[in-house]
Amino acid sequence: MKKMLGEERRQELLTILKNSNGPITGTDLAKHANVSRQVIVNDMNLLKAKNEPIMATSQGYLYLKMDESIETFERKIVCLHTAEQAEDEMLTIVDCGVTIKNVIVEHPVYGEITASMMLSNRMDVNNFLARVKETRANYLSNLTNGTHLHVISAPSSEQLDRCEQMLRQKGYLIEG
Repeated sequence: MKKMLGEERRQELLTILKNSNGPITGTDLAKHANVSRQVIVNDMNLLKAKNEPIMATSQGYLYLKMDESIETFERKIVCLHTAEQAEDEMLTIVDCGVTIKNVIVEHPVYGEITASMMLSNRMDVNNFLARVKETRANYLSNLTNGTHLHVISAPSSEQLDRCEQMLRQKGYLIEG
């Protein structure tokens, strides 16, 4: 494939993301556009600056299709657990039909650090964990001795209530 010029390439990438049913890695987009991964990162940032609803997740880039006909409920929860318990925490949440939108930690120097997760099912969690292992990355909660926040979402507040109940039973939820 020939190299595309900047604006043409960004429009092509936007079309690909809009038509995708899931995240697409920067590497795959780079191969498609015959450019480097860094060019894709820059393109995604330029598209976001134009208010395109693109989210970078651990699985790749995702175009957030807003369907106003589907009501979703969100909640911010505070959790505390060890790195060894992270998998159980994530699976507990998604098994309740709840999406883990992000993770947030309060860093003493940088302030609030937020990372997108967008994990909705066991396959998402397993792919996330495989990526953590493959890259030998640390969880952000390691910066705060296990304390972190998640924004979670679900189609009903009852699912969020059930999720909190399960996390409480396992001792992962911190409540004020």
